[in-house]
Amino acid sequence: MIRFLQKPGPIKKIVLGGLLVIVCVMMVVTLIPGGGFLGELFGGGLTTQGVLARVGNTDISVQEVAQQARRIAKQQFKGNVPPGLMAYIMPQAAQSVIGRRMLVYEADRMGLGVSNEELSNVLHQGQMGDVLFPGGKFIGEQEYEMLIQSQFNLSVAQFEQEVKGEIAQRKLLSLITAPVSVSDKDVSDEVKKHDTKVKFEYAVLTLDDIKKQINPTEAELKAFYEQYKQQYVNSIPEKIKAQYIVIDTAHIADKVTVTQADLQQYYNQHQDEYRIPETVTVRHILIKTPTPGPDGKVDQAGIDAAHKKAEDIANQLKAGGSFAELAKKYSEDPGSAQNGGLLPPLTKGRTVPEFEQAAFSTPAGETTGIIRTSYGFHIIHVEAKQQARLKPLDEVKPQIEAVLKGQKAAGETQNLANAVQSLARTAGMAKAAADKGLTVTTAGPLSQGEPVPGVGNAPEFVSALFSAKKGDPPATSPTPQGYVVYQVTDIVPAQTPTFEQVKDKVDQQFKEQRAQAQLAQKTQQLADRAHAEHDLEKAAKEAGAAIKTSEPVDRSSQVPDVGAMNGSVSVAFDMKPGEISGPIQGGNNGIVIKLLEVQAPSPEQVKQNWDSVKETLLQQKRNEVEELYLENLRDRLQKEGKVKINQKEMENLSRSAEGS
Repeated sequence: MIRFLQKPGPIKKIVLGGLLVIVCVMMVVTLIPGGGFLGELFGGGLTTQGVLARVGNTDISVQEVAQQARRIAKQQFKGNVPPGLMAYIMPQAAQSVIGRRMLVYEADRMGLGVSNEELSNVLHQGQMGDVLFPGGKFIGEQEYEMLIQSQFNLSVAQFEQEVKGEIAQRKLLSLITAPVSVSDKDVSDEVKKHDTKVKFEYAVLTLDDIKKQINPTEAELKAFYEQYKQQYVNSIPEKIKAQYIVIDTAHIADKVTVTQADLQQYYNQHQDEYRIPETVTVRHILIKTPTPGPDGKVDQAGIDAAHKKAEDIANQLKAGGSFAELAKKYSEDPGSAQNGGLLPPLTKGRTVPEFEQAAFSTPAGETTGIIRTSYGFHIIHVEAKQQARLKPLDEVKPQIEAVLKGQKAAGETQNLANAVQSLARTAGMAKAAADKGLTVTTAGPLSQGEPVPGVGNAPEFVSALFSAKKGDPPATSPTPQGYVVYQVTDIVPAQTPTFEQVKDKVDQQFKEQRAQAQLAQKTQQLADRAHAEHDLEKAAKEAGAAIKTSEPVDRSSQVPDVGAMNGSVSVAFDMKPGEISGPIQGGNNGIVIKLLEVQAPSPEQVKQNWDSVKETLLQQKRNEVEELYLENLRDRLQKEGKVKINQKEMENLSRSAEGS
């Protein structure tokens, strides 16, 4: 569980939807070499049912991988995974989980453990800290558990273990990449490459201008249609006609009543949810003590110095010093020092025993002596205390009433939908709607991508609707707003359009294809002519191409009609003044350039960008070292038999993903 005393300084913000677990997993997917089938990467040898893989002595279950795949899908696609893509995500999720466990296994083997203090340092930081500790106050154990469950489908213990694994992994990779360096020459060359500017003259032939000159005959279009007819097969999608009855939960909820007896019964059954534990609000000043060295010994002189510093602060407090000001000045707990040492309200079991005993046994308004814990020496001032209590029914009545209304409305909505469907199957849709005071809507022909009138965005209903057959009895589908009882009345099959139906589209495709070919040909002719005449301007005039001159630009610039300078036109940075290029594709344009000028970066620019370029090169080298290390680690663990794959479960996982 989170320990409030372990608070760090600012780190990089992490978006809640992806937190450390997902960040780590996606990094492993990127870094593990090959990306091939896991059986080929790691080998088999495992047959335990329900266990996909084993790293060291730790099993990885099929369920764990499936949960990870869902988290990846939720993060990348907000849960709306395109059809067939789970077949790709599932093996990637398996690979990422196994790869991550492999790194954590190796980190543990090397003794790179993660303390609870390090875990807490991470959980208090960035946007994660903002969510878990808004305004410096913990959101509460129940809210924390619900948040982790909803975001990751994990228990708090599982989540915190995953975060510890992430920290251990980063420790290992940091250790591996620590020796990485780049030479001054490499940095200098890269700075010059990055900051060099070029100025050039360029001739432009545009695709749109060429299209305007293409006027195909009817016969040419018909021949084009016949040649590419296969791409038009069934391009007019299937459409359906349907009638349906919308049953909205919100309308039913307006009529639902909750009695006092209902409220009392729910309250009696859920009293544990409304118990407020005993809490104490404190400020503290922490003076850290040295941690044990590699030999397990502790620097006693450092401990004595820390105690002396704590004594000096205690004496200042006794002399009337402000606790908050002294905490800001001296406390070595960066998470609370800036707030005058103020911690979120503490409950029992959430801090180290020595701190807890002192905080809960000291009366409000009083200050303790020096308290020793595993973190160092503390001085605690008790701000306030709150005795444990049970919230009375009147205090929680509004939230209980909302829950009960929702439950009753959901139940009544489902019962009504069942009744409407049953009656519709015997007496027809119109009779069923009239009998229940509802309305039948007739819609169509509808294609699958169109919104269904009166229903809104309801993917599950649309999927059910287009899976039904004409003449099927009325059926029911849930929607975000409630239910829909529906029946398909007619189906218009997918059709292949006639030439006349797609003539405009054929005309556009014909012109596009013909123009692209002519653009490439004309640009080549322009380049050849410019080289022959040693005169780009003259060649452009003969070809009817516009001639323009760029500003001095670097590799990150955009040039009108040319596009990004890091694309095909980057050839300009390898040319000499006066040199003419070959044909260049710039978006939808054909381009030929003549280099006019090269501007090398000034010494001041080199100095200004040196550090950022050096860090970029270092990161590139670190990535290369990590990739090589991971490949070697994989090979070694495979030979040692420390990584095993259950081939049968892997095949089942792939089949289930393909069918999802």
